[in-house]
Amino acid sequence: MHIARSKVAVIAAAVSLGLVATACSSDRDSNGSDGGGSTERFIFGAAGDPGSLDPSLESDGETFRVSRQVLETLLDHESGGTELTGGLAETWDSNDEGTEWTFDLRDGVTFHDGEELTAQVVCDNFDRWYNWTGTYQSTALSYYWQAEFGGFAENESEDTPPPNYVGCEATDDLTAVINLEEPSSVFPGAFSLAAFSIHSPKSLERYAEDEASGEGDNISRPDYSQDPDAIAGTGPFQLSNWNKGNGEVTITRFDDYWGESAGFEEIVFRTISDEGARRQALEAGEIHGYDLVAPSDVDALETAGFEVPVRGVFNIFYLAFTQERNEALEDIDVRRAVAHALDRQGLVDTQLPEGGVVATQFVPDTIAGYSDDVTTYDYDQDAARELLDEAGHADLTVDFCYPTEVTRPYMPAPADMFELMKADLEAVGVTVNPRPMKWTPDYLDTTRDGGCDLYLLGWTGDFNDAYNFLGTWFDGYSKEWGFRNDEIFDALAASSVEPDVDTREAMYEEINELVMDFLPGVPISSSPPSIVFAEEVNPPTVSPLTQEKFSEGSFK
Repeated sequence: MHIARSKVAVIAAAVSLGLVATACSSDRDSNGSDGGGSTERFIFGAAGDPGSLDPSLESDGETFRVSRQVLETLLDHESGGTELTGGLAETWDSNDEGTEWTFDLRDGVTFHDGEELTAQVVCDNFDRWYNWTGTYQSTALSYYWQAEFGGFAENESEDTPPPNYVGCEATDDLTAVINLEEPSSVFPGAFSLAAFSIHSPKSLERYAEDEASGEGDNISRPDYSQDPDAIAGTGPFQLSNWNKGNGEVTITRFDDYWGESAGFEEIVFRTISDEGARRQALEAGEIHGYDLVAPSDVDALETAGFEVPVRGVFNIFYLAFTQERNEALEDIDVRRAVAHALDRQGLVDTQLPEGGVVATQFVPDTIAGYSDDVTTYDYDQDAARELLDEAGHADLTVDFCYPTEVTRPYMPAPADMFELMKADLEAVGVTVNPRPMKWTPDYLDTTRDGGCDLYLLGWTGDFNDAYNFLGTWFDGYSKEWGFRNDEIFDALAASSVEPDVDTREAMYEEINELVMDFLPGVPISSSPPSIVFAEEVNPPTVSPLTQEKFSEGSFK
């Protein structure tokens, strides 16, 4: 499906501002606050449905956008920034080795179901993930646990990594101590991940009654994860309803929240997969905001009176090679040829917002560990043809996968970006077989299982450490990349356990250089994704991590 990119004419935008002024305030009257004290509803246009309501099972931003308003983590990030701050833990510390992490919890925090937050509840949550069995051990359901904490109490597959989690002890009512087998550079940042949000003890009891089932591409999530009544957190909002037919998740203000009360009484996350349709819904006053604004629409939306704050750059968009699937891609000269064939600057200029840049490596330049000495691959189609010819692959054919019905912070127009790259490759003699797929589950499952020669993906950082980028992809063999390079794998393993920050960042620079010499894929760009709000909204502070706290927003 082509994602609409039509521009908004200034005159039309000016007219649409009038529509917003009437329709949005009408929505507020009919739903509430101005019309007799009932609910004041903020409607946000989401790019996709959440995978479930339990972030522990998911790895996608749309799930986390909802869950972060409802469930909270031990650590958080400062509003609008990347520095760690206290979440449910007021303070935290570790031993010198980085293997024992102590969290001093906030006093007086209650869950939406009335249960109290205690250190034992925290430990019960972590022990739940550690003791997962069966289908829960699939990376489709436990991606973040395996990425950050390793395996389980009893691994059921030889492909599952050994566990790094040792255990959790409640040393008193408000002190939880988490022990690890080895230090890791992912900590303490991993304690801020939405996947490790803390759930109510009553919720944990309900979760234990349900099981996930299936395997491979046919996994069924447990019933509780689809039920708003089953999931209770400590956040400023509580789950109210999930109308799957209408693509709407509703959350309502939690009046007993331990922190500052939310500005909105109710929020509806309404799925509108097409960016053009989201823009039209905003102009018509049907929604009050949406994410991933098309770069070509920003000026017109601002002219019409909408607020379009731009986030900081904290992402990478890349073209990946699955070397095992196509023997030609195992040849470094073929991979170099593909890199030289791509006009990445042209893509940045036409597809990304102001502030977008061509990427030279697999981390953005805002991350410590970025190297100025990596091998670069300038746009040079003559060089690409020569490399293909010398490698004996002048007639190269590739299956090129790209997602439909989705926009991502790093990839605002997948179909358009695919077409540009397809044309570049065809210009140097490569035959491209397009393979469009719906984002979830088809695209994510197919790329994860190594089912594409070339594919488009990206990453928005979870926290400010280069390992969160490099280690996500290259810490060991995976089907989605289909290569083995012990020099890169060993270097990342060493960096992960290096306790000295300066030394570790120098190691990251060297790893970036190794990766770009080997060229497992082509980093395309980094960009600052925009988000838009109606004129009548006081928006929340935008986050480079795309972790906006909607409780900060309100109607004017």
